[in-house]
Amino acid sequence: MDRPAPSRAAELGALVRELGLPSTAVEDALAPFERPKVSRHEGYLFFTVYATRLRPHDHLDPTKGRLVLGRLSAIMTPHALVTIRLDDEIDLAPIMKVWQDNADLLVHGAGALVHGLLDVIVDGHFDTIQALDEETESLEDVLFAEGSPQAAGFIRRIYGLRKDLVALRRTVLPMREVVNGVQRHRTGKRTELDSWFDDLYDHALRAGEWSESLRDMVTTMFEAHLSLQDSRLNQIMKKLAGWAAIIAVPTAITGWFGQNVPYWGFNQPWGVLLSLGMILVASVTLYVVFRFNDWV
Repeated sequence: MDRPAPSRAAELGALVRELGLPSTAVEDALAPFERPKVSRHEGYLFFTVYATRLRPHDHLDPTKGRLVLGRLSAIMTPHALVTIRLDDEIDLAPIMKVWQDNADLLVHGAGALVHGLLDVIVDGHFDTIQALDEETESLEDVLFAEGSPQAAGFIRRIYGLRKDLVALRRTVLPMREVVNGVQRHRTGKRTELDSWFDDLYDHALRAGEWSESLRDMVTTMFEAHLSLQDSRLNQIMKKLAGWAAIIAVPTAITGWFGQNVPYWGFNQPWGVLLSLGMILVASVTLYVVFRFNDWV
């Protein structure tokens, strides 16, 4: 049963009282800014999880990120499961479908319903991580492509991606404790459902590790971008220094020949030719040397 809080808090309170649960159950379900968690109380189990999805690529402001979170809290009793949504970001249709496709597990009670719910949430995490992984690979292609990527746009995309991964990490990592806590606090002897929870825990663990590796990759990519920018700047400075040295040669020679003192070819036509020859020979020599050392 689903009750979208907080507008129907009174109705949720009536339902909780009908199930014989304390009023504090409502407070936990409606408290703002709750992190993913699971807690055991007398007579019921309470947990909060977050579903994830990504906005389209044409989102107006990449610095705000593309990640969208949808919160779902639930109260699990031995014979009932009450879900509370604070927004419309979570569609219950896929969860209902999982329950219908695994109807044989429903003989195990509310635990089977919780497994189906968490399974859909974790699968959604995988879809989000996969999309972010593909975006990371596209940024890698841009980073190491020929030519320098536009710095402002590239850094803005990395910043938005890292912001999404930080928020995703806060959502995905606690899922391991949520799945483990639900499995550990379920009452009764070990059943077929336990193997399903073991598999779900493995998926939650993999999702957490994947999100961690992606965050490290984005950080490394940002550092690599800075290193490439420094390397390109050094290349530019080398080329400028090389051309400055080449230009300095004719300046020095013409300055020397412009002195009001006798020199080779003083007041002679061939003096001009001598200065031009010295400029050409010295400039070409410097260009060849710098070209050989990749300075120009």
